[in-house]
Amino acid sequence: MADTESGSAGPAAFVDEAEVNALVRGICFKTGPPRLLGVELEWLVHDLHDPARPVPPPVLAAAADRLRDLPLRSLITVEPGGQLEFSSRPAPSLAACAAEVSADLDAARPALRDLGLVLAGYGQDPWHPPRRVLRTPRYEAMEAFYDRRNGAGRTIMCRTASVQVCVDAGFEEPGPLGFGRRWRLAHLLGAVLVAAFANSPLHLGRPTGWRSTRQAAYTAVDPGRALAPPELPDLRAAWAGYVLDAPVMCVQSGDRPWDAPEGLDLRRWARTGRPRRPTADDVAYHLTTLFPPVRPRGHLELRMIDAQPGEDGWLVPLAVTAALFDDPVASETAYRAVKALADTAGAQPPPDNPLWRNAARHGLSDPELHTAAVGCFAAAREALSRMEVPPRVLAAVDDFTARYVDRARCPADDLLDHILGKQRLGKERPV
Repeated sequence: MADTESGSAGPAAFVDEAEVNALVRGICFKTGPPRLLGVELEWLVHDLHDPARPVPPPVLAAAADRLRDLPLRSLITVEPGGQLEFSSRPAPSLAACAAEVSADLDAARPALRDLGLVLAGYGQDPWHPPRRVLRTPRYEAMEAFYDRRNGAGRTIMCRTASVQVCVDAGFEEPGPLGFGRRWRLAHLLGAVLVAAFANSPLHLGRPTGWRSTRQAAYTAVDPGRALAPPELPDLRAAWAGYVLDAPVMCVQSGDRPWDAPEGLDLRRWARTGRPRRPTADDVAYHLTTLFPPVRPRGHLELRMIDAQPGEDGWLVPLAVTAALFDDPVASETAYRAVKALADTAGAQPPPDNPLWRNAARHGLSDPELHTAAVGCFAAAREALSRMEVPPRVLAAVDDFTARYVDRARCPADDLLDHILGKQRLGKERPV
């Protein structure tokens, strides 16, 4: 990689197809003892007094500026539709991660209330259509790319929010905490997490027929970047092939539009050198535009969980996921519980297979997913009792389990009950 030229970001090394393959294989799974945990919380931002009233873009910008002025430990970023994301630092324990992010949210919420705003925990905005407020070359190119296919991409960019849990890849060697087992666990357990935490059943105030409309949008968006890679014995080779075959969304071009030529994938770009020769920086940027349900970034980033209601709702998917991945007993129990789901999943990759579709459409009312969730939540709760977890976290998990898992429900069912109840009341009123 000695050949260089000056591009928009200064001198950079060109990469060919073989070098891209080696680069991606070298960074996707960083193996070793699982010891770090992180969480990325995306929030919709709503008007404090009328959540159905759109928040003007200048007010959203003021909210982001206000949070950046606070002494927070989390990294604050703004999503294309004005969603706010809190990204934790890697933490040595669940307790440390929960405490740090909770403190940041406790500081952020009063600052936002002063602006008449509130952080809203929904997987997809129940009331507002997609509206992009960030005007950057990246998002201009992303929107143009998505619009060639359907409207799902705009929805994901501008209307959705999630709880993304980040766990270490695991040991290189096989076993319950080996990275191969954890990768497979993530893709089977992922359907259970979709079902248990589904919280996006509405579009413009009306039921969509899905408990997680957010997950349905990911199923409908560009399959070259939103589906899981194929199952191969060599996970690094599978991911590298996926990255090379994924359509290129953005070609960084300084002040010019970043739109990529239609039909260009990274493999072809590396082979042809057109529209310009790619660099290692281009590969790194391309990786940020891939959105499979589990993204290997050295660690495993689980992306399938809808944002949760309430101030402590996000603690539950964080705690349950951490327990099921990092406690050896709980991990083995969870794997046995979800292994039976593989027959329903079939050969199609998540999230576009019957198992994941059932999870997104039916939540825990699906009997198979409910059985698996009961076993997984019980294993997680036992593990949490061994992990010196703060009472606040245990209380949140216990409340969620009693309110939803034990009753074969998910947060989306509360929203649907509310909407359908209002509709019934409306029909009963005299005209």
